[in-house]
Amino acid sequence: MPTTHSAALDRRSSARHRRGGAVAEAAARLHRPLKWMAVTMAGLVVFSLVAMVVDDRMLLGESVWLKPMKFGLAFTLYGLTLAWLLSLPHRGSRATWWLGTVFAVTGFLDVGFIAVQAARGTFSHFNNETDAVNEIGQQVFQSGVPGLFLANLIIVVILSWQRLVDRPTARAIHAGLFLAVVGMMLGYLMGFTGKQLVRDADGNVVELVAGHTVIDQAGRDLSPRDAAPGIPITHWSTIGGDLRVPHFVGLHGIQVLLLAVVVLSWLAPRYRWLRAERTRAAVIGILALGYTGLLAIVFTQAMRAQSLAHPDATTLTAFAGLTAGVVALLGLVYWRARATMDRESPIADPILRPAPAPYPIQTRR
Repeated sequence: MPTTHSAALDRRSSARHRRGGAVAEAAARLHRPLKWMAVTMAGLVVFSLVAMVVDDRMLLGESVWLKPMKFGLAFTLYGLTLAWLLSLPHRGSRATWWLGTVFAVTGFLDVGFIAVQAARGTFSHFNNETDAVNEIGQQVFQSGVPGLFLANLIIVVILSWQRLVDRPTARAIHAGLFLAVVGMMLGYLMGFTGKQLVRDADGNVVELVAGHTVIDQAGRDLSPRDAAPGIPITHWSTIGGDLRVPHFVGLHGIQVLLLAVVVLSWLAPRYRWLRAERTRAAVIGILALGYTGLLAIVFTQAMRAQSLAHPDATTLTAFAGLTAGVVALLGLVYWRARATMDRESPIADPILRPAPAPYPIQTRR
């Protein structure tokens, strides 16, 4: 008995060692510049959280360190996702390696400037002040943001025609990258929301050439509309539309869809209708379609100068219609999968097929 217990412990230890080795090997294959960018951004998140506790300075009613924390978190998630994606074997890997490096360097510079401006107690985006640090930083933004967008766009073009992994994951990657490109494009619209006068952390008046809050044209003036109270945690506007909402939804669609792939893979052994790769790919396709519809709704809502927190009947109807459509399509996939199962013999399912005997059974004559 002790020997059996010891053997079981050895097997579990060996399995843990193999899993640990596989994780280390996967981490080593990650695109190195993007990996280190993500590590740096994660460090910025931790630093910003601590700084929010010890530094009581405020910008537009929120901690000066909230923006670096949010950008650090976003770049950590997207950087790790892109690093994993570029580690998969694919055609054009040399070009995508350099494009990933461009993304990592420009991301580091852009978010670095956001952190510098937070430490100075002033604004990073749309700041029209003429001091040397701000002017240099705005030049960084004007060159860095297009660099991020174009690098990501070319990566999408190179990878969109390739099947890198199994069908459900490939569908999530292709749809997620498309959503990310759209989310980045929508961020440019913030530059057309109009000027506003705000105060920095020291109380000095600063002119911002644009912002993220969309209000009716007739009500636009130089008042600090971005300083109005916002939704808790995100601080998205409650007095008008907020272009950060579709920007956020688009950028993080790929993480949502990849998480859905993981959940479906976990559920497949428990629910036989999900075991077919084609079925899971169809579910991911429907979820991607629904997520694209969600992006369209929140974008339209923002452009109509309507807060996410105060949807009108038109927005609620659109949400209801989208939800009903997604549920109906998922129901159709479920019905087709069950119909296919009924036509097949249970013994044909490799998961249900009896395991062969470990040794031939002999009968005594």
